[in-house]
Amino acid sequence: QVQLVESGGGLVQAGGSLNLSCAASRGIFSSYDMRWYRQAPGKQREWVATVTAFRRTTYADSVKGRFTISRDNAKNTLFLQMNSLKPEDTGVYYCYAERGSRSWGQGTQVTVSS
Repeated sequence: QVQLVESGGGLVQAGGSLNLSCAASRGIFSSYDMRWYRQAPGKQREWVATVTAFRRTTYADSVKGRFTISRDNAKNTLFLQMNSLKPEDTGVYYCYAERGSRSWGQGTQVTVSS
């Protein structure tokens, strides 16, 4: 089962950018569909974006046009480039892998100040 470790979170002002990474190990990364989720304080975890094994990408309406999901299969790494950040983007961001089995990372905190 693939293991996932996120990094790249932090504190940024509204309008700023962050690039999250998710390093994968113990699996054939290229064969997994990969997703980013986030969870704001007091709210349920919500889906943010997906990149399939065939590199098809989809986005939640709330981030479309601002966030870009990508993957580097040679480096077993998933990315989320986040631009034009808003305070409502604040939360813990998790990467997720699915190929029959499912794996979650431990999350990385993103805080956007107004």
